Amino acid sequence: MKNIYLVITLLIGTFFMGQKQRLTPELLWSLGRVSIDAVNNKGDIIYGVQYYDVQENNSRRNLFLVTLKGNMKPLTDIKEKAKALFFKDDTTLVYSIGENVFSYNIINGDTEQINKGQGNLSGLLYSKDYKYMAISKSVKEEKVLGKDVYPDLEKSDAKVYDHLMYRHWDTWKDGDFQHIWLGTSSESLTDINKGEKYNSESYSFSPDAKYLVYQSKKLFGTADAISTNTDIFLYELATQQTKNITLDNKGYDTNPKFNSEGDRLAWLSMKTDGYESDKNDIKIYNVKTGKTENLTVNWDNTVSDYVWSKDGKKIYFLAGIHATYQFFEIDIKSKKIRQITEGIHDYVSIFLSGDFLVGERQDMNHASEIYKVNIKTGEQTRLSSVNDEPYSKIAMGKVEERWVDTTDGKKMLVWVIFPPNFDKNKKYPTLLYCQGGPQSTVSQFYSFRWNFQIMAANDYIIVAPNRRGLPSFGVKWNEEISGDWGGQPMRDYLSAIDEISKESYVDKSRLGAVGASYGGYSVYYLAGIHNKRFKTFISHCGVFDLESMYGSTEEVFFPNHDIGGAYWENPQPKAYKDFNPITKVDKWDTPILIIEGGRDYRVPYTQGLEAFQAAQLRGIKSRLLYFPEESHWVQQPQNGIIWQKEFFKWLKETL
Repeated sequence: MKNIYLVITLLIGTFFMGQKQRLTPELLWSLGRVSIDAVNNKGDIIYGVQYYDVQENNSRRNLFLVTLKGNMKPLTDIKEKAKALFFKDDTTLVYSIGENVFSYNIINGDTEQINKGQGNLSGLLYSKDYKYMAISKSVKEEKVLGKDVYPDLEKSDAKVYDHLMYRHWDTWKDGDFQHIWLGTSSESLTDINKGEKYNSESYSFSPDAKYLVYQSKKLFGTADAISTNTDIFLYELATQQTKNITLDNKGYDTNPKFNSEGDRLAWLSMKTDGYESDKNDIKIYNVKTGKTENLTVNWDNTVSDYVWSKDGKKIYFLAGIHATYQFFEIDIKSKKIRQITEGIHDYVSIFLSGDFLVGERQDMNHASEIYKVNIKTGEQTRLSSVNDEPYSKIAMGKVEERWVDTTDGKKMLVWVIFPPNFDKNKKYPTLLYCQGGPQSTVSQFYSFRWNFQIMAANDYIIVAPNRRGLPSFGVKWNEEISGDWGGQPMRDYLSAIDEISKESYVDKSRLGAVGASYGGYSVYYLAGIHNKRFKTFISHCGVFDLESMYGSTEEVFFPNHDIGGAYWENPQPKAYKDFNPITKVDKWDTPILIIEGGRDYRVPYTQGLEAFQAAQLRGIKSRLLYFPEESHWVQQPQNGIIWQKEFFKWLKETL
């Protein structure tokens, strides 16, 4: 008898060992987060892997080297965070741990600290001939703090402002600005932005060390808050003269990079002032002639990042196409564009290493790993395997591409994500996912918070539409949300959920809508117009009242463009009356979970408090989840776990 029980026990144990487990918040936060830091010309790739310790509520990041042949070796083994800065040459890597900067020989392992007794060398960069070095250093240019104005009251925590942009994203301004310091050694560094109340960043030397190029938004205070006019500046080292080479363009100009010869400079450019999601073009500037050319002016999409080819005849770039992110190339002379990679995935970075493009690739089922891409054939080869072991034990759900008819006769791509071991004969509760941005693609991204697989693992079907306003479907589709927040985008959402709800496996009596930022706005707005479609809502950092949002957000150019202007204008932009969620609260009748971060200054947390108060006073089942020290995102491990647990707890209660 004992032997029979033993056999049964072994069989049961073998059965369960063979069963893959569902993704949980704890498993999600245990995954390594992979990102490339630096590459050299001979095919060495330095990447970091960040792991979070939920119990300690912190993280560590170590560095690894992988070659184009797939040979890998660890470079650091620490409990802190290491960051590779750049290759001085093909064998010497410069990296940092906190404020300490080191050089490391990748061949023999020799390590030397660079900044012994020299203080913080943040953003350290050398010219190709090592004659010059540059760093980024914070400089006090404005008296804001109480102790700045009244030195005898040094324990004061007061702040005094006479202008806007007094805070940004999650930080109050303190009168400090990031300047570039340049010299031949750490002892000779001088501030090339002295006296400027602006931040300067994204700097690099020309290969011949004649110039330092950088980007800066040289607007201060209220002017900064209402404009996106960021420019590219050439600083000539010999004359110490600075030239603005994008003076004629009034939108964003960012990410400048020299070609290998140093005679041409490329950058990304948006033409419309105040429109943060305008089409991003690649422009190139001839250093000798001073002429600028727009390479992608006739291409109906937007560029995310780019690298020069070795010979300077082409530029390889990263861009969205039909809700995936792929590699492309453009021939500078002919302007011909060729798509290099294809597939249901996102590349999230682009580098040139040896004769290959490399970058992190992810999809809705997998966090980033490093891939190399044959430029000629588009063949993609994985080089890292950081999360293979945990993924081998996790059951994955299928991701399906659907094209849905919209109310205005267009076709819209909708991702449908199914639970693991999906059974078409069962009926499943289904979630409409509302994307933020508002111009941010529902691509093959892998989120550690809005993770579709963890939703599917809890036996929900997810419907994720690329509604109006999302890039990678042409400039017009992307622009059609501005000034129309509660119009066609809402009809697109309803078209998506109504179409997928026709499937026999969707339980139409158990539909929910969830989202953050503009997606949170969408949830508030849908709550007033959904006509009993949904049984529950979850809104994170959503815009609830367009008027109070306009009065408290920091980058005012955003509502000026997307909402149409200030609420006191005459005539008042129609969005304040037609598309404001507060005007629909009288029709709210559905349970709602509201999530807010106390340090969110983009969509201030008071938006959520207003919504929660409205729901409570109307007698609607509602809950407020508040994170005092989080911002527009949830970044601390334990808070992230609580976010997931409360998310699914609410769905279990209400759906």
